[in-house]
Amino acid sequence: MSGMEEIAMTDQRATPLVEMRNINVAFGGVRAVQDASIELFGGEVVGLVGHNGAGKSTLMRVLSGAHPADSGEILIDGRPAMIRNPRDAKTYAIETIYQNLALADNLDAPGNLFLGRELTTRIGQLDDSSMESETRKVMQRLNPNFKRFRQAAVSLSGGQRQAIAIARAVYFNARIMIMDEPTAALGPAETAQVHTLVRQLKSEGIGIFLISHDIHDVFDLSDRIGVMYQGRIVETVQREGVTADDVLAMIIVGKRPEQLTSLEKAQLSV
Repeated sequence: MSGMEEIAMTDQRATPLVEMRNINVAFGGVRAVQDASIELFGGEVVGLVGHNGAGKSTLMRVLSGAHPADSGEILIDGRPAMIRNPRDAKTYAIETIYQNLALADNLDAPGNLFLGRELTTRIGQLDDSSMESETRKVMQRLNPNFKRFRQAAVSLSGGQRQAIAIARAVYFNARIMIMDEPTAALGPAETAQVHTLVRQLKSEGIGIFLISHDIHDVFDLSDRIGVMYQGRIVETVQREGVTADDVLAMIIVGKRPEQLTSLEKAQLSV
């Protein structure tokens, strides 16, 4: 690798895909997100963990355009971004994979992948063959074992449905992906399929925010872990530098491990 290529790679790594700075969101008198800052690089998974109500989903709804921040700033590729609604988010190549996947159960894989963005022929008819061909191409990249292209989504497994939702985001050039509980209610085999998909996305340079209650998911997939507690980001840590117990302590107490008192450590060990 030449010196110029090394500099280019360093510069790319030095500029996050996403920076969320000092984000605040309140619902009435409840401060759901308090002065939260977090960043995401290309080809990285950042896990977001915390109790229900900790603020992680609200923070990601700000990035997805589903809920405006009361204050704070979002930068995409180092430049200020105005994200007021989901359509704005899509212009910045931000896609969200929700827990319910937002699939139409009566449609097959191509129908779901192109739902609302259907391909048509020159005379305005639906181009079913082109949509199936494009779906097969993107699935070949993500999940070569997927074969049920003409089956209604309702008849597919949870892992296969996740594959369709992820393929839809990838096909429309997502660079930043928010995944909300992607393995909830999946069995071990389907969870493994989703893990493989996430690693494939990473290898293609896509940055992923992973919201999960499953600490095993977080440790298996994340490069860094952001812990939220009562709307605040307690810390964003390198996965290799912490244990699951460290992360659980931050989730429960809202402090970094080195800040815990002897009494708190004793209570956590009970």
